[in-house]
Amino acid sequence: MNLFEIVVRPICQNEEPRFQKLMQEHHYLGALPKISETLRYVCTFGDQWTALICFSAPALKCSARDNWVGWNFRHQYDRLKLVTNNSRFLILPDWHYPNLASRILSLCQKRICGDWLKVFGHPILLIETFVDPQHFHGTVYRAANWIYVGDTKGFHRTRQGYSNTAQSPKMVFVKPLKANARSLLSGPTLPPLFHTGGSKIMLSANQMESLPDFFRKIPDPRRGQGLRHSLPTILGIVAGAVLCGMRGYRAISDWAQSLGPKARERFNCRRENGHYVVPSEYVIRNVLIRVNPADIDGALKRWNETYGKEDLSLAIDGKTMCNAIDDQGYQTHIMSVVGHQTKTCHTQKKSALYP
Repeated sequence: MNLFEIVVRPICQNEEPRFQKLMQEHHYLGALPKISETLRYVCTFGDQWTALICFSAPALKCSARDNWVGWNFRHQYDRLKLVTNNSRFLILPDWHYPNLASRILSLCQKRICGDWLKVFGHPILLIETFVDPQHFHGTVYRAANWIYVGDTKGFHRTRQGYSNTAQSPKMVFVKPLKANARSLLSGPTLPPLFHTGGSKIMLSANQMESLPDFFRKIPDPRRGQGLRHSLPTILGIVAGAVLCGMRGYRAISDWAQSLGPKARERFNCRRENGHYVVPSEYVIRNVLIRVNPADIDGALKRWNETYGKEDLSLAIDGKTMCNAIDDQGYQTHIMSVVGHQTKTCHTQKKSALYP
């Protein structure tokens, strides 16, 4: 078999059923549905399929990878889209030839950056993969010059967060796609080419618990009758959502609904029938329209003074809330900006623009 005649290409849409069927039949983990941004490749020799390989969303948390990259939790959340996971790799039966697997990995590495940019609109800098030592030893990845960075802790994600007991740890391998990928991912700022969205961070448990406290002195403009959610809780959730990159009432509400039980408890959410409930989109909008923007601005400035100094790259860009119009017809800005290096909080008050 001449390895130079091997071709790796993305599959066509009408080839997806065949791809999934073969993966389900021959891969020990079975087929994998699309996870966020996903690219599937087929390796061909002439007109015959010889191997299948899939790249999808990276692990949200992986201490071995994160320690190797050297980023903190804020950078990690903002830059995960620059990482992809080699989630499946299958050499089809009757095609187990020497050096074929490393040749396929090499061909994928040469084209995946361009394919990713074309399909998803942004580049990637790093590929990760997990190898189960009960079945494999990572020989193929070592031969292709991937870097072994350690083992996972063996926990897996559940709807409630993570499993209580560790299962089989996996070996973690990474492959930088640029020579300076590691320094780019861990640096205080990213070049514009690698920006994948607005400024955002990942909140720690302590920051979630502390956010409502910064809003406790703000007067509640609502009537006391029938209130289900405290003002500090609502504003703490809104601030947390915007800090994590959400924009607009619907996005903030969706972020709040996605919070797990532990996160809702940290925000002091109301407990009903054994579950913590979060404010609805209507409640969030009603509060933001009626609360004095200067009070919110001051609270966020105090929060920034406490936590912003921990990260030179922290930045929070103020946005105009759609339809947040006061009695005088002005639109409301509710967020602040912290400079990357100076740690100065550049506030944005209520704008003087009529809707």
